[in-house]
Amino acid sequence: MTLSTDARPVVTPGPTVAAADYYRDTDRRRGWIVTLVLTAIAAITRFAILRYPTDAGTPVFDEKHYAPQGWQVLTGGGVEDNPAYGLVVHPPVGKQLIAAGEALFGYNGWGWRFSAALFGTLLVLIVIRIVRRMARSTLVGAIAGVLLIADGVTFVSSRVGMLDIFLAFFVTAALGCLVVDRDDVRERMAKVRSEGRIKASEFGPRLGVRWWRFGAGIMLGLACGTKWSGMYFIAFFGLLCVGFDVAARRANGVSRPWIGTAVRDIGPSLYALVVVPLIVYLCTYSGWFASETGVDRHAVGNQIGTGGLFSFVPDALRSLWYYSGNVLTFHEGLTNSVGNRHPWESKPWSWPMGLRPMLYYFADGEQVQGCSASSCVKAIMLIGTPAMWWLAVPMLAWGLWMFLVRRDWRFAAVVVGYAAGFLPWFITLDRQMYYFYAVAMAPFMVMGFALILGQIIGRARASAERRGTGLLLVCLYVGLVVANFIWLWPILTAMPISPELWQQQLWLPSWR
Repeated sequence: MTLSTDARPVVTPGPTVAAADYYRDTDRRRGWIVTLVLTAIAAITRFAILRYPTDAGTPVFDEKHYAPQGWQVLTGGGVEDNPAYGLVVHPPVGKQLIAAGEALFGYNGWGWRFSAALFGTLLVLIVIRIVRRMARSTLVGAIAGVLLIADGVTFVSSRVGMLDIFLAFFVTAALGCLVVDRDDVRERMAKVRSEGRIKASEFGPRLGVRWWRFGAGIMLGLACGTKWSGMYFIAFFGLLCVGFDVAARRANGVSRPWIGTAVRDIGPSLYALVVVPLIVYLCTYSGWFASETGVDRHAVGNQIGTGGLFSFVPDALRSLWYYSGNVLTFHEGLTNSVGNRHPWESKPWSWPMGLRPMLYYFADGEQVQGCSASSCVKAIMLIGTPAMWWLAVPMLAWGLWMFLVRRDWRFAAVVVGYAAGFLPWFITLDRQMYYFYAVAMAPFMVMGFALILGQIIGRARASAERRGTGLLLVCLYVGLVVANFIWLWPILTAMPISPELWQQQLWLPSWR
């Protein structure tokens, strides 16, 4: 495999000339060496002093919800409750994963944060592999890995016992499955074309079982089982999958690619990306179904009647529907218009540049020691590394240009993934929202930057001077990102610092 950052005969999702545009890995060994080395570095950053800090031995910020619920899952037969609110406001997968860490290390900082750190580390691994495949370049995949390691949002989210890093992992893994599925479909199509069978039907060939698309459905089901916002990714990725299918049929000379996609692909896609996630989502409630004490487990016959239009639906499913309705009502009630406000809440238009970060932990005063001053400050802030996040808007603008005008499928995947984590939140602007909702956007942002940096390096056939200049610029930028991350390290990890240094870390008025 060459280091070409643009080694592709055709990248448009709608080429007019048939081409073998699918992945052929000729750099497997080096690719895995680079991937594992960077993943090990990510693990060191994510797992270092993971137990610290706690609130006098108890969880901090919203860990106070999920760490106890994870412990309840572990000790209470797979069910959790939330005595403060009377119901559990998110599906169980994230709590189940937190419970796995607590089973290994007990009810302490290591226990309730272990799974988040593990999935945050694995997120780096899959982003490297996805970008490497998209760019056809080990170098560009490595750049993506370094950028994600140095991203403050995913870093902090990997070191707290909350749900967002799990959601980010599952939706990114789903995109990875669809990218592999795209290459697999194009390889199958190319084989049919080479055998002279592409014109056997005006709709093109049937493609049989597409296991990678099935895998994407499983990942999306787990995403929905972590947070309901995973449903947005089902809709957006479904459209992306259709676009990939139409492009593959058109690129290989199918007479009627749109009709062929409708006839051959949309039905199986609905099964893989809608039915499979629904089944997986229901399976995540297995503990609740098996329990006798789960919240609203026996709503039928108690809170709601046994008859009615949907009486044919099993009581357990009707009870889950009722329970989910109560959860939805709870979320709908968290609106600014009725007085629900939080000092650190933010609206989605501020997320791309990280204009309003989130304070997770803060301690100051004479009791905080460990810095050069008489009194110190310790804080954990969810801050996107400005060297990347402040450039997110121009990155997205370029990505849209490459997607809509140049029809580059790689930027199409990045823009669609980013949009799935961003645009739906504008529908309910009155609702309380927080910057940690943007965690699911971060991997797609990093992918976009890595692809652009690959373009700056240039193609393998470019002149040595062109490549050298591009590589120099990319190294300088990546170095800037890493340096920015190191500067922010104290307020990402609650290291004791002086009040003066704390003020120097707060670059914008909206960060205070």
